[in-house]
Amino acid sequence: MTPWDVYKKAFFQWEDATSRYLEAWLKSPLVLEPAGAWLSAAMRTKAACDKAAQGMWGAMGLPTKRDQERLLHLVQRLESRLIDLEEQLERTAPKA
Repeated sequence: MTPWDVYKKAFFQWEDATSRYLEAWLKSPLVLEPAGAWLSAAMRTKAACDKAAQGMWGAMGLPTKRDQERLLHLVQRLESRLIDLEEQLERTAPKA
């Protein structure tokens, strides 16, 4: 066996034992419950920050993300109507 083969064999044995240990550890309620609580707190914090930022932008008279999305939707509807009208004109225009 070459040194590379010996290394690969040892690495795969180590990786297999480590992955089994970590998998069992990460499935433990002792890890999952605090991790879930931390994630929930982080998401609540993010939501509160997003709401505060939206209020700040709105108070300054600048469009919020929701305003921008609504405007973009209206622009897309107008563009779609224009395309439909152009196609309708092409169909009904006399051929020269």
